[in-house]
Amino acid sequence: MKIIVSVDKNWAIGYKGNLLQRVPEDMKQFKEKTWGKVVVMGRLTFESLPKKEPLPNRTNIILTRDKDYSVDNAIVCNSIEEVFKTTKFCNAEDIFIIGGEKIYKMFLPYCSKAYITKFHKEYPADTFFPNLDENKNWRLIEKSEEKKYQDLSFEYNTYENLNKI
Repeated sequence: MKIIVSVDKNWAIGYKGNLLQRVPEDMKQFKEKTWGKVVVMGRLTFESLPKKEPLPNRTNIILTRDKDYSVDNAIVCNSIEEVFKTTKFCNAEDIFIIGGEKIYKMFLPYCSKAYITKFHKEYPADTFFPNLDENKNWRLIEKSEEKKYQDLSFEYNTYENLNKI
């Protein structure tokens, strides 16, 4: 399993149910990495998607405690164990955890890599991703050159989990 997320300087990921910033190049990179793969997300993340529809050309898994929740063209799971059962025949490298905060924290120990887009800016935020730079189980293994979008500079970082479960 892998994680993919965009964070600001404080490892914030969202505010009032929305992304902090939509950067076309970052959205394109997200699409390229997850295209044809399995994406796992929480209900709130799913409901924040454009048109509240599953992402095209991906197997969408929505994790929620609501046993009556259902979505056409998506798999709904009610526990982390159910997600693992559902994905047990998938190649682990083809499974991406895409949010939100609780889902990231729940799956972080099981992920081998994390693709982190770091925005060099601070945003108002109410949801956060764990700071991998301060986590002894994670190591930065790749860092892109600095990129620009309008007045924002950002970079792509890849982290490796040294103690994956």
